[in-house]
Amino acid sequence: MSLAGRRAIVTGSNSGIGLGIARELAKAGAEIVINSFTDAEEDHKLAADMAADTGATVRYIQADMSKPEDCRALVAQAGGCDILINNAGIQHVARIEDFPGDKWDAIIAINLSSAFHTTAAALGGMYDRGWGRVINIASAHGLTASPYKSAYVAAKHGVVGLTKTTALEAAGKGVTCNAICPGYVLTPIVEKQIPDQMKTHNMDRETVIREVMLSRQPSGDFATVEQMGGTAVFLCSSAADQITGTTISVDGGWTAL
Repeated sequence: MSLAGRRAIVTGSNSGIGLGIARELAKAGAEIVINSFTDAEEDHKLAADMAADTGATVRYIQADMSKPEDCRALVAQAGGCDILINNAGIQHVARIEDFPGDKWDAIIAINLSSAFHTTAAALGGMYDRGWGRVINIASAHGLTASPYKSAYVAAKHGVVGLTKTTALEAAGKGVTCNAICPGYVLTPIVEKQIPDQMKTHNMDRETVIREVMLSRQPSGDFATVEQMGGTAVFLCSSAADQITGTTISVDGGWTAL
């Protein structure tokens, strides 16, 4: 399918899942805006390299997703969008009684509130054009829970609720809203965790992946950023015109347990 003529904003997209989604949308012909809170030379080079690789128009726009005004300014600076991918996120792990208040606030702000602010800024233009796609990157933790991840689980459950409400408000206006719920995805950050887990558990690479990292993912395999991108591209297709207000799990069976 072709997304030529569509502009996509992908938050938190200078690495990992966001970058993978941006690349797949670019391959499908969309104009891309990638984003993070930094404004380094390598960020802009990333956009230039993606443009050279895919032939798409790609820009990098700095915005701090913990700040409501930055979230809304991102959409304005991009010139609006037809496709909004709310992907920005952070994590912190601790018992509830030990969870730092500032970490809770930051996780809720970046993982949940940013999606509200960017969506609020983008919907008007989508309604005017009669077409739009809002895709929220939630998590298996938007559908289930794990200990020590109270803020992340709360935020991702909130993202799923926001997705449903957005879909209902947008119904009949040519705009859909859905959430992709990944399990473990093999990103550079996850890849860097493997050697540390090997040392901690005194296991080889394959054992630590199978018995520690993927213990809740029945397929026994990581999902890939390309699969996340492919799912996003599908949700932007005409085949998905009547898919709205739902979650799509890409978790190797995690939430089937």
